[in-house]
Amino acid sequence: MSDAAALLDGVRGLVADSLPEVLARRRAVRWKADGSPVTEADILLESRIADWLAARLPGLTLIGEEGYAGGPAPAEGWVAILDPIDGTENFCSGLKLWGTSLSLWEGRAHRGSLLMLPELGDHLASGDRFEPFQSRIAGFSSSWSAAIGTGLAETPEGRIFGCAVFNLYNVVRGTLARFTNPKGARSWDLAAGLMLALEHGCAVTVDGEEYDGSFLEPDRRYRIDIQHRHDLHPRQRAVG
Repeated sequence: MSDAAALLDGVRGLVADSLPEVLARRRAVRWKADGSPVTEADILLESRIADWLAARLPGLTLIGEEGYAGGPAPAEGWVAILDPIDGTENFCSGLKLWGTSLSLWEGRAHRGSLLMLPELGDHLASGDRFEPFQSRIAGFSSSWSAAIGTGLAETPEGRIFGCAVFNLYNVVRGTLARFTNPKGARSWDLAAGLMLALEHGCAVTVDGEEYDGSFLEPDRRYRIDIQHRHDLHPRQRAVG
């Protein structure tokens, strides 16, 4: 199987079916060297998705948050960029604001992406259509920097949710007017959401430059800013 839409739908079903086992493991927490949490659920879900995709895409390279060993991704063949549980701090604290992010690439060409909010029952995949909302709410990364403090002070409605998938899902749909991470995040946090944002006409910058949809290497962090174009409210800066 190499049809990206079918693969994304299959992974969505796999995550949904795995949800009872995932939730049963949310209290099994250990701490990484950087002080961030990882649960048995993170490990289970990454392994399950990796095995499912590998069985359908021979030679697949998986770049997952929990299993990434360093180095660049190959230039040829299928690559899956996966964050099984984005917002683990929320997840292991009992909050429902966590998500799964998957982006599929072949020879550095994007084939499809998926954002899921499994405990909320929401998802968005390449090719999906929706009626956008009109919002003036700006979402900010929980990776604190002085720029976030400035942004919150200058924004009439600012929010910090602690989950990139939640922010990305909502800025694409127009439920957020903007999502910015001025400190930077890895490709498994961002790739799927950035590609879906481009698909739906959002203004996207990466490291201060207009993003062209190119592959994000896994061994570095990227600063992002996404603004929807669905509606401009008072005090929202026009873009594009």
